[in-house]
Amino acid sequence: MTVSALTRPGERDRLVVKFSEIDWVFCLALCLIAGAGGVMLFSIAGSSWEPWAINHLSRFGLCFFLMIGLAMIDLRVWFALAYPVYGAGLLLLVAVEAVGDVRLGAQRWLDLGFMSFQPSEVMKVGIVMALARFYHGLSAESARMSWWLLVPAIMIAAPVLLVAHQPDLGTALLITMTGVAIVVMAGLSWRIIGIGVLALAAAIPPFVLFVLHDYQRARVMTFLDPESDPSGSGYHILQSKIALGSGGLLGKGYGLGSQSQLNFLPEKQTDFIFATLAEEFGFVGCVSVLILYAAVIFMSLRTAYLSHSHFGRLAAAGLTATFTLYVLINGAMVMGLAPVVGVPMPLLSYGGTVMLTVMIGFGLVQSVRVHRYSEVTSGKGALL
Repeated sequence: MTVSALTRPGERDRLVVKFSEIDWVFCLALCLIAGAGGVMLFSIAGSSWEPWAINHLSRFGLCFFLMIGLAMIDLRVWFALAYPVYGAGLLLLVAVEAVGDVRLGAQRWLDLGFMSFQPSEVMKVGIVMALARFYHGLSAESARMSWWLLVPAIMIAAPVLLVAHQPDLGTALLITMTGVAIVVMAGLSWRIIGIGVLALAAAIPPFVLFVLHDYQRARVMTFLDPESDPSGSGYHILQSKIALGSGGLLGKGYGLGSQSQLNFLPEKQTDFIFATLAEEFGFVGCVSVLILYAAVIFMSLRTAYLSHSHFGRLAAAGLTATFTLYVLINGAMVMGLAPVVGVPMPLLSYGGTVMLTVMIGFGLVQSVRVHRYSEVTSGKGALL
């Protein structure tokens, strides 16, 4: 299929043509990561499909077909939905404050009767779409440094404050870093970036001492010295390090990880599944999975690079940044290089809400690829 054929309206709108433009190598990499997650969940459940592996794989199957369906949606429709999705996410976060379920001391969920979900997950996609739309209609000079910077700052701060109040520090940090990444990629002045880095470094000590909740502050202290309370607050990190180190080069073997099989490793199916992988498949297994993650990130960034619209470039790059942060934060947390903040390893860890968010994001990334030659206008003609 030639570029000229893709750009003809009659051809571009055909589902067969769109279907052929999906990056199927990218899809294969996603399937391999989710499949690795299923294999590990089967192992840590004592070679049983229940309770995690079968649910993980079936959810991924449904989310995969959802991703393909979302990839068929015209990029101009995504553009039109950007602000409504962001607004709906804010309203849902406010609803959590009013009527949200309290679990384990945190008010993060909305119960719809037939299901419960975390509205903060909606905002992970909403903030990317909204900022991409905002910068789509902004000149390069305005994006570089001007009073316009106040608008994205407010757009980022509003959901971050609501999520932090739940409290959910991990998600709040993720939304903040994703938003900042988009602002930087949109062309923010390096002078402003430098000032921001210095201000952030100066703000960290008072933030830790006076803003964080007691249990969050304890996590930071534990990160700095996990051996100070090996059977209490330092237990998670120490057990994770034991699992990582004991795997060696090739691992102990499938189903033979003592830390996970004997339940020494907490949250082995969610936040610390990467440690389980390291124990059973060793350094080689970890590197193999990380190569798959790197391939997904590279292909997503290439999609952003190929897009003809500024909205498409920023949306694809922003969602890739979110996915990358998931991987980096979880990996650092498992290795003891960052405090435990409850960020899972995407597609590998067990968890339906995060998987749904990630796959919806990749649906938009693939839509950017399929419609990469489309021009998105900022006016009323955006959907014409």
